[in-house]
Amino acid sequence: MKTKAYLAAGLAATSVLALSACGGSSSGAAESSDTNTGELAIYAWAGEIPDSVIDGFEKETGIKVTVDTFDSNETMISKLAAGNSGYDIVEPSQYAVQLMVQRNLLEKIDQTKLEGFDNLATKFVNPSFDEGNQYSIPWAWGTTGILYNEDCTGGEITGWSDMWDSKYKGKMYMLDNMLSAYIAGLQVQGLSATTTSEADISKATDKLLEQKDLLAGYNSDNYADLVGSGDACIAEAYSGTTSAKAVAANDKVHYIIPEEGGTLWTDSFSIAAGTDNTSGAYQWLNYTLRPEVAALLTDDASLASTNTAAMEKVKDQTLVDNPAIYAPEEDLKKSEFIVDPGDALTYYQDGWTRVSAS
Repeated sequence: MKTKAYLAAGLAATSVLALSACGGSSSGAAESSDTNTGELAIYAWAGEIPDSVIDGFEKETGIKVTVDTFDSNETMISKLAAGNSGYDIVEPSQYAVQLMVQRNLLEKIDQTKLEGFDNLATKFVNPSFDEGNQYSIPWAWGTTGILYNEDCTGGEITGWSDMWDSKYKGKMYMLDNMLSAYIAGLQVQGLSATTTSEADISKATDKLLEQKDLLAGYNSDNYADLVGSGDACIAEAYSGTTSAKAVAANDKVHYIIPEEGGTLWTDSFSIAAGTDNTSGAYQWLNYTLRPEVAALLTDDASLASTNTAAMEKVKDQTLVDNPAIYAPEEDLKKSEFIVDPGDALTYYQDGWTRVSAS
């Protein structure tokens, strides 16, 4: 199961795409043929399409599905930018949708061909990274927040500010990921996690430098295990399978959205530019928009579905009640989608170099 590598390597896809304009259609419009080839090639995050979804689709449509997986948006974008990928459906995270649209790597979605779009939760309709959902249909979502062990902290943790408290020195971890770390460094000061201001980013860099001596380290691998065992008190964390298991296994372990905001991520299904199988692609989009199908993402992958109507279809309702899978709506009011920072990426990279070297 992935941990959100969508922020990995400081959004290296920006530089990847600058290297090549090959591949994809010239307009991004849905101009490909409507031929159903009897096969559907999907390029997706590892662990985000349960076998039960694939099996059900194949049985109903007779279309053979092949799924290749990637571990970062950068890998996926690079492969499509090289041209002739052979994929019909891809699964970019939100900022990757922006980058791929810029490079004509996605087909524009014909909304009249969709069935079940109104099942999506409001926060995933007309998102900032894809106005009108012209190129993406959200499938899975999650958050960046805090995982903590109450036995270790001795009480409730409420926000990023607790991760600058010296009483937890040596017992805290931040995610080993540039923009994930900056989420906390910015929001703890009341700044937006999506800022492109050089001054704001500089303030966050100073805040991360201030924090570093308090940390046990930067960790994107086994922080949930460390918090679960009490070897760590607090960790910046991604929602999803790993954190959810830690919460389910120990009633003293909690996952929260920081009071300062936290962030949202979403992975969407998009139609790859140049596909010769738009018929199969739309069948896939419509199948996965069904509530009973979307519910399998939670039951079989312990991930949150973007499909509101799927909630009551989830067989194991303890998963719906687990905040490390489905964060409570009231806690998401200040949460932000992390989007492509554009030219401001340089400010983050320069600051992160300072933090890493300190």
